[in-house]
Amino acid sequence: MDKKYSTVILADGDFPSTPRTTVLLKQAQRIICCDGAAEKLLRFGLEPDAIVGDLDSLAFQLKQKFFDKIVHVAEQESNDLSKAFRYCRSKGYDDVVILGATGKREDHTLGNLSLLTVYAEELPNIRMITDHGEFFVIFEGGTFPSVKGEQISIISMDGNLVIHSSKNLKYPIKDLKLSYWYQATLNESLSDTFSLEFEPHHPVLVYRAATVL
Repeated sequence: MDKKYSTVILADGDFPSTPRTTVLLKQAQRIICCDGAAEKLLRFGLEPDAIVGDLDSLAFQLKQKFFDKIVHVAEQESNDLSKAFRYCRSKGYDDVVILGATGKREDHTLGNLSLLTVYAEELPNIRMITDHGEFFVIFEGGTFPSVKGEQISIISMDGNLVIHSSKNLKYPIKDLKLSYWYQATLNESLSDTFSLEFEPHHPVLVYRAATVL
């Protein structure tokens, strides 16, 4: 993973702690924090360019310090990550990576992963990167980058996906309906790319385990 992203959305889960994730923070053109993530970013030695959310987990002192960078969205029908994503879209920020969206409460992690499929409808290249790997969404078959020996997991988000065939995976997939999340997990790439063939318009969550942390 050597791509640079101009915009980082930093959620309030586990703070990035490996070289491959912290470099994304250091190289970002802008960092948009979800509420309380701003305090963690300050301890890391960086300042947010914007703080978005309902502000229920942002310390009063930081509300004062960054009053001119706060985007208060009081509604409770969406989480702070979605509010930050909508803020980025309103500003025209298209090159976006999400950090800090996993860890801590498991229900938050599951919710954020499902939301990634929604965000990808607007920004197909959006990624959610953790200390252990990265998630991205595909809506049609094709050839995708990987690293030989890298662990690959494929998850159907609507439970109706049939993978007709695969290439360059250790465990070939042939006419497999993915009704459950576990069915095509823990595979392995045999090359610097792998391919999947399936009917389009099904949201598919792909996970690449980090080969270098």
